[in-house]
Amino acid sequence: MKAINAAREACPTTQFVLVADAEADIYDLMVAERHAGVDLLIRAGQDRRVEHPEARRLWQALPLGTRVGKRVVHIPARDGKAARTAEVTIWFQTVILRPPQRCAKEKLTPVSLTAVWAIEETPPPGVEALEWLLLTSVAVERAAQALTVLEWYCRRWGVEIWHKTLKSGCAIETRQLETADRLRRCLALFSVIAWRVMFSTMLARAVPDVSCTAVLDTAEWQALYCHIHRTLILPGKTPGLHDAVGWIARLGGFQGRKGDGEPGVTVMWRGFQHLADLTSMYCLFRRSLNNEHVGKD
Repeated sequence: MKAINAAREACPTTQFVLVADAEADIYDLMVAERHAGVDLLIRAGQDRRVEHPEARRLWQALPLGTRVGKRVVHIPARDGKAARTAEVTIWFQTVILRPPQRCAKEKLTPVSLTAVWAIEETPPPGVEALEWLLLTSVAVERAAQALTVLEWYCRRWGVEIWHKTLKSGCAIETRQLETADRLRRCLALFSVIAWRVMFSTMLARAVPDVSCTAVLDTAEWQALYCHIHRTLILPGKTPGLHDAVGWIARLGGFQGRKGDGEPGVTVMWRGFQHLADLTSMYCLFRRSLNNEHVGKD
């Protein structure tokens, strides 16, 4: 929160929203000082006491709010469970959370937040129903605003994948650079690399038929194609992105067996490393061949 407050001072016209999972359901964070333009969006993990005429606890108050309607959300694969979509019913209301009783000596004040509740009322057989209770300081007065809060929370998965790419692919935690300044410079560079790896992986799943030039430059896709197909003859049409990403994954060790699914960020990271070497060598030999032809002419 201190870092976000500082960022707000540097960017006074930008709205900052701290999006966090249930680990951040901490009352001290909810009442911590926030600059104007800085908001919270936290998934609730505790059934807190509330000031409500018809309910004593947070979850008891949820069905008493305003029903927005239904929305389909995508749930990525996790913990051995396949990715799926879920149709959730959405409610919202203002709630006043009471301080924890254990914090009585601190004399903390109640905090007013908006609760956006998304629950899957009819999950598939044998599947645990999806339920998110999101607490936010962002003003929610209309259905569209509640849906926006839900969409913001869904963006958290993309951030998690990016961090996973930094840790699993770029191995940022294993870098022994001795000083914080060196680590910061390394992190700045690897953050861009991690984004490229993640962007290529996700884009190939979303729009598989788009040209691979969406993520690769000319020399990269040509070097990749020639290496994979063991040929010097380029195709008449630029390959599609899904094919190119599959080839990069093969460079990183992806086998593409029937049950392997789509390649992940770790094999893509290794594949991009090999692609950089291939492209460098491809450009070197291409210049050499061009110079040789010029000499003969």
